[in-house]
Amino acid sequence: MPVTEPQRRATPAADATYGADLTLLVIEADPTGTFGVPELPSAAGTRVRVRTARNLTEAGRLLTDDVDCILLDLALPTGSDEADGLATLKHVLRIAPHHAVLALTAEDDAELAAEAVRVGAQDYLFRGELDGRLLSRAIRYAVERKRADIAQHQLTESRLRAQENARLERGLLPTPLLQGSDLSFASRYRPGRSRALLGGDFYDTVRTPDGTVHAMIGDVCGHGPDEAALGVELRIAWRALTLAGLCGDQLLSTLQQVLEHERESEEIFATLCTVDISPDGRRAGLCLAGHPAPLIARQGRAAHLLPYEDGGPALGLLPRARWPRRQVELGGSWSLMMYTDGLIEGRVGPTGTQRLGQDGMVAMINRQLDQGLRGEELLEAAVTQVRELNGGELTDDVAVLLLDRDEELIRRRGRSLPRPRSGSSTPATTRRPPS
Repeated sequence: MPVTEPQRRATPAADATYGADLTLLVIEADPTGTFGVPELPSAAGTRVRVRTARNLTEAGRLLTDDVDCILLDLALPTGSDEADGLATLKHVLRIAPHHAVLALTAEDDAELAAEAVRVGAQDYLFRGELDGRLLSRAIRYAVERKRADIAQHQLTESRLRAQENARLERGLLPTPLLQGSDLSFASRYRPGRSRALLGGDFYDTVRTPDGTVHAMIGDVCGHGPDEAALGVELRIAWRALTLAGLCGDQLLSTLQQVLEHERESEEIFATLCTVDISPDGRRAGLCLAGHPAPLIARQGRAAHLLPYEDGGPALGLLPRARWPRRQVELGGSWSLMMYTDGLIEGRVGPTGTQRLGQDGMVAMINRQLDQGLRGEELLEAAVTQVRELNGGELTDDVAVLLLDRDEELIRRRGRSLPRPRSGSSTPATTRRPPS
């Protein structure tokens, strides 16, 4: 028969604290009137209050928020023609999903009692063996087991959500599109948020059909999930606009429009650094929007920062800002490192009051280059040392990417390519840079 599900309280009944009074709802129909709930002894100052319902309709009215456990007679008729001996139990489990349930049956129904536990009851009792002490202990056991079941279910759901969020965030990290380029690519990414894979920092690298390699790195102010989402939006917009042919001031002006439409507050802004490297790899255009200048290392020369005097403001600060594009000579062989301020704002020194800063970062990178570190090893060493100097994990997001060009290696690879025979053609090979 239909029974209205009782209103759920904010804290489930199974969360009752040990030592507090408990309320037992007995649902049984004994036509002979011989069944009675035995007197329940008080244990550790805990009293058990008893309510009795003769059918499911009455049970629905008595199943209020303060009920902690239900003692259900499996012989209770359901009022339907169902042949399922556990139909009553399943009905009670549907209307009381957060309550502990004890199944009551006869001694010769051991198999039915065990099946009741498999269906969802916390325990079972035999009618003929029921006494006050056994019932009191069974009630407390059922309540605690239900509490453990709910906690385990919540933990499982939390783990599944965490795994799903991790897969989502990992999928939002960029995959460089550099097929066919002679440049090598490496990156490191550490969000400042605890137990997160994605922060407000973002980066990307693509190669357009004309052979130009475009790289970008940016930082949305803040460290929460909203900032991370905005960073992903800006990165995807940058990739789409770059592949559509936009560059320099036109690209940054459009990105600012995206930020202004997508941000939740007018106080939100983003810094950005973009580089477009010519197809021959010897020159680049540089645009800075309130972002630290990249670092370049050339063979036989100490690493240093690229010029940053002509940079424009961060995106989102000035409605009609402009971002001039500066031409930079790279040379034949070089390494270009782009980074966010999380790499340079870590604390250093015995007192922990000073920042590493750009000068400290340049000196650190030069020492690591002198040790022969390159590519992935260089970035890993840089991020690790910044953390060590900080005395622990960095609170800000950190993103670093490195583009390398080795002219001698390119020349050797060019000589090793087979020459096409007369009257035939050899398809061009493509190479994906290491990641």
